[in-house]
Amino acid sequence: MIEQIYCLISKLFKFSIYKCFFVILSHKIKPMKFFLPIFLVFSASTIFSQEKQLLSPIIAVDSLYREDQFYLGLTYNSLFNKTSGITQNKFSSGITFGFLRDMPINKSRTVALGLGLGLSYNKCSQNLLLSETNQTISYTTIVSGVDYSKNKLDQYYLDVPLEFRWRTSTPENHRFWRIYSGFKMSYLLWDNYVHIDSDTNYKISKNDDLNKIQLGTYIAFGYNTWNFYAYYGLTPFFKSSAKINNESLGLNTLNIGLMFYIL
Repeated sequence: MIEQIYCLISKLFKFSIYKCFFVILSHKIKPMKFFLPIFLVFSASTIFSQEKQLLSPIIAVDSLYREDQFYLGLTYNSLFNKTSGITQNKFSSGITFGFLRDMPINKSRTVALGLGLGLSYNKCSQNLLLSETNQTISYTTIVSGVDYSKNKLDQYYLDVPLEFRWRTSTPENHRFWRIYSGFKMSYLLWDNYVHIDSDTNYKISKNDDLNKIQLGTYIAFGYNTWNFYAYYGLTPFFKSSAKINNESLGLNTLNIGLMFYIL
């Protein structure tokens, strides 16, 4: 609206200037009589031009920006430190999401620490067979050749990641290269084992043989939204008391996939 008014006034002022010169030339009137009005018109036009410039939007640069981010990770889970006879089958997947608080530690804000809170879900499909008798869980492996439709262990965790962050970001550009690496502590909120075959169908939850606290290390690197992600669990799934053929189960996990960061 202000710009439209300005354009209309400018046109009127220009028309007045042309008209004054036309009167001077056609009637042979001395120019000095019109010098003051023309000067006032020109001055007013200059003032309006300056006001228009002042009304132009000003883009502020946030030099104290933070990369506070929501994250979402999708992974394929592999088992390591397996006892003899245990094998994976089907697709074991995982998902993790949460929020990270960015804390820059250098002036250019390309180096920072990140502390977060999140949730994760891991599914492990394998041939480890759990059975419960009188509230005591025993462990064997499914005999080769036995047909079953499902044998999996689901785990749900509360995560607290702490990471060191390096990136090439600037206040003007939020598309950048990054390398984030750190440790994650996870607390087991819920576990659920499911076995289904032609004869049986049962579940086992709240297994006391599972480690409630999990510690792991991870790295994420890439450009902008898409990033490669890898996590290795330093703590095995099962306590040393959980054994199969007098051998501790162990079972550490390596999760590999993609991590997405969303501002």
